[in-house]
Amino acid sequence: MRIFSILTAIVVAAVIYLFVFQRDLLFSFGTDESQHPQMATAQPAPAAAAAPQDSTPIVSVAVLTSTAQNVDSAVTVRGATRATRQVDLRAETNGRVISQPLRKGATVRANQPMCEIDPGTRRVSLAEAEARLAESRARVPEAEARVIEAQARLNEALINDRAAEKLSKGGFASEARVASATAATQTARAGVAAAQSGLQSTLAGIQSAEAAVALAQKEISRLVIHASFDGILESDTAELGSLLQPGGLCATVLQLDPIKLVGFVPEMAIQRVKLGAAAEARLVDGRKIQGAVSFISRSADKVTRTFQVEVNVPNADLSVSAGQTADITISAQGTLAHLLPGSALTLNDNGTLGLRILGAENTVRFVPVTLIRDTMQGVWVAGLPRETDVIVVGQEFVTDGVIVDPTYTEVAQ
Repeated sequence: MRIFSILTAIVVAAVIYLFVFQRDLLFSFGTDESQHPQMATAQPAPAAAAAPQDSTPIVSVAVLTSTAQNVDSAVTVRGATRATRQVDLRAETNGRVISQPLRKGATVRANQPMCEIDPGTRRVSLAEAEARLAESRARVPEAEARVIEAQARLNEALINDRAAEKLSKGGFASEARVASATAATQTARAGVAAAQSGLQSTLAGIQSAEAAVALAQKEISRLVIHASFDGILESDTAELGSLLQPGGLCATVLQLDPIKLVGFVPEMAIQRVKLGAAAEARLVDGRKIQGAVSFISRSADKVTRTFQVEVNVPNADLSVSAGQTADITISAQGTLAHLLPGSALTLNDNGTLGLRILGAENTVRFVPVTLIRDTMQGVWVAGLPRETDVIVVGQEFVTDGVIVDPTYTEVAQ
């Protein structure tokens, strides 16, 4: 039994070998070419099979005839709203708040009092400084009189000195008299200098008193903190009885009319943005607001290489708040473009975005295009001839140079 199993395995292995590796030889033993002449004449069949390739069916495509239009090549960026102005009103002196607080959200006007601080002894200090100023000014006439008196004494001494000198030359006065007259003149000059010095000291005292008065008045003016401009309170003002130190926060005021839109434009598009250009923004809730470009940065961000652009938008009803996200569209110089279905766009073998159009004799041609804008009606593209036949269906199944069977269609634009 074991020998029989071994022989069976050998036979099966041999048959498998013939079927797998020697199939042609095996078939030649079982077939007689003389009995089947048609098989010998069937050899040229591959050449005949090549004939139908010339009669391959032409691909049918849908073609849209498009004419270029002059469209606004707007620049679209994502941005946000900001307050035109924002200021933190802070105390410049210390003291307790004695005014009732204003609540956040309230509308305030320029120079409206926001916080008032207890004056304490500041008014007493002002009165003292004013009294010193009055006292210093009262000393001025006395000091001026002393100067006049000293000048008169000097003039008298000069006259006596000249008379004694003349009498001495004529032998009518002694040298002692001349010396005495000269000494009196020197004394008079010293008196004049002292009187003038006293007058200057009095005038300096007046300036010091005036400075003290001005300092006291300035300190009193710091007791009331006013709003810098018309706006909205972003926070409550300082509570009644709270202690404010220099630099302490009284309130935060925002100016929201007009409101500012801030976006960042790529460096490839910044040359298309001009000051004063019209702009429109779409807020996240669907509202649209319009304004004009008021600022274009001349320095790119070091990280993103984008330029900051600001748009001023009227906001009289204060319906737009600061910090809202907005899609900003800035108008730019118009350009010729075609409005086509977005599905018509395709890529060539190099990954270039473009369209396949119909050329002479219904030949397909690929044309690179520039995407200007994507809308609900389709995409605006530039780079095509003014009038062209664009393949909108079937463009993925043809390549350059292929002849197609076009069917013209119309797409709602």
